Amino acid sequence: MKKNRTSVLMETEGTYPYAGGGVSTWCDILASELNQVDFYVYAITGTPTFKLKYSVPKNVRKIQQIPLWGTVEPSEYILPDVPFSEIYLRRKKTTEKIIEENFIPLFQPLIRQILSPDDQYILLADVFHRMYRYFLVYDYKETFRSRLVWEAFKKEVMDYYYDRAQDEEIPSIFDITTTMRWLYFYLMGIHAPIPETDVTHATIAGFSGLASIISKLEYGTPMIVTDHGVFVRERYIAISNSDFSFFAKKFLMNLSIIVSKLCYTFADQVSPVANFNIRWEKLFGANQKKIKTIYNGIDPSIFVPKSKPEKSQGRPTVVAAAHLIPLKDIETMIRSCDYVRKRIPNVKYIVYGSLEVAPDYVAKCRKLIKELNLEENFELGGYHNKPTEIYNEGDISVLSSISEGFPYTVLESMACGRPVVATDVGGVKEALSGYGVIVKPRDAEAFGEGVIKLLENREYRQHLGRLAREQVLLKFQISTSIDYYREAYERLSKMKKKPTSKIRDITEKPDKKMFDKISELDMQDIFDKKPNELVG
Repeated sequence: MKKNRTSVLMETEGTYPYAGGGVSTWCDILASELNQVDFYVYAITGTPTFKLKYSVPKNVRKIQQIPLWGTVEPSEYILPDVPFSEIYLRRKKTTEKIIEENFIPLFQPLIRQILSPDDQYILLADVFHRMYRYFLVYDYKETFRSRLVWEAFKKEVMDYYYDRAQDEEIPSIFDITTTMRWLYFYLMGIHAPIPETDVTHATIAGFSGLASIISKLEYGTPMIVTDHGVFVRERYIAISNSDFSFFAKKFLMNLSIIVSKLCYTFADQVSPVANFNIRWEKLFGANQKKIKTIYNGIDPSIFVPKSKPEKSQGRPTVVAAAHLIPLKDIETMIRSCDYVRKRIPNVKYIVYGSLEVAPDYVAKCRKLIKELNLEENFELGGYHNKPTEIYNEGDISVLSSISEGFPYTVLESMACGRPVVATDVGGVKEALSGYGVIVKPRDAEAFGEGVIKLLENREYRQHLGRLAREQVLLKFQISTSIDYYREAYERLSKMKKKPTSKIRDITEKPDKKMFDKISELDMQDIFDKKPNELVG
C-alpha cells in the first residue's frame, strides 16, 4: 500500500462491481471520486459467472469475488492466489480429529444461537473470527461436508425441537438438509483472505459485513456501515413471501438478524442514506451516538433537463429506471398503467432495467401485461446504458418499490426536472416531499391517480420539476456526499488500532463451554403477518 494513502476494504453483496443498480452506482462514484483512497473490494456474488459491469478506477487495487453458489470447488475462486499444492495440503490436514476438536466446538454455539437467539449473540463475533483463523490452515469444503459436522448440526436441531415438540412442528429431514446447505453457502466468505487496511466499509449490514467484524478482531480495523435499504427489513419481506417451511424461515431469518446485529454492534460509524433507516438500526443494535446520515448525491451537471426525444414527442410518457425484481413491485406499476389508460388512452410506460436478473419475475410481468392487453401501453425496455437520457424521454418518472433506501432514480429524475410518482418507502419522502407525488405501496389505483394528476396538468408538472431540480442543487449534490465519506475515512483511519480479540494460535482448541445461556426468540409473529404488513 502506498504511503500517505488511506486504504479501505469495501464489502459489497450482489452489487458493485458485478451488477448495476443504485448501490453499485454509489460504490462506483465513491471509488472514482476518492482517488486518493486505495480500495480493496470484497464482493459477494451469486455465482462465479458474473462479469464486471463497471470499468473500475485505478485506485481499486484488488477485487476479491466470493461466489456463494455454483462452485464445485470454492477455493478456485475464493483463494485464487493460493497454490493448488497448499490447497491440497490443507485438505489433507483436515482430519476428523481436527474437525472434532477445533471446529465442532465453534459450530455448536453458532447453531444454538441461530435456533434460539439471545443477547449473547455478540460472542458469535469471536466464533466467526476463530473460524476464519481455522480456515487459514484447514479446508472449508472438507470441513463443512464432513460426517461430524452433519451429525453435530442434526443433533443440535433435533435436541432443540424434541424439547418443544408440543409447541413447534419438528422439522423434516428436507428442512434440516436445506438449512445445513444454507450455512455452507452463506458463510462461504469466511474463508476468504481479508487484507489489513486502514478502514473497512460494509455497504450493507449483511453477510459481507462479516469481513469487517473479523478484520476488527484480527487487526483492530475501524469499521463503517452504510445502509441503503435495511438488510433485515428486506429479508423479512423476501422470506415471508417464500415457500419454505416455518422452521426454514425462522432459521434463515435468525441467521440474518444475528449477522446484521453484529455489523451494527461492531461499527464505529453507521451511516444510513436516509433518516428512515435509523429506527431499524437502533432496534438491531446500533449505538445512536455512532449514527450519521449521509444522503446520496448526484452530479446535476450530468443529469440536466432536456426536451423529449422525437420518439416520445406528442405522447404522454412515463419512464422508470428499475431492476425487474419483486422488491420493485413492477406488477403494481403495470396495474397502474391499466388504471391510467382508462383516462389517458395513449399513455405509454417504459421501464428500463435488466431483463436477466430475475427471469421468472420478468415472465410474470410479461404475462400480466398480456392479460391486461397493455402491449401498446407498457414496454419493458431492458438495460439502458445511458441513464442520463432515461428521464428526459418521459414527462414524469415513477418508482413502485415496496422497499428502498434513498434511491438514485428519484434524485436523477428530479435533477432532470421530471417530477416523480413514488411509493412511501425508505427515504423516498425525505427527498420527494413537496417535489413529487407520494403514495402507499401496492396501491395501483392511488399510484395511477398520481400519474394522471401530473400528466393532465402540464403547468403543475413543470412547476414541480423546477422545484425538484432546485432541491437537488441545494441538498443532494455528489460533492457534498463524497466530502462526508472522505472525512469519515480520514477520521477513522487515525483511530488507534486495538484488536478486540487476542490473536490466537490457529491450532488452539476452542472452549466448549463458550456459550452456556440460550433462550428462545419466537419469530412466529413475523411469519404470520402478510407481506404488505411488513412494508412501508
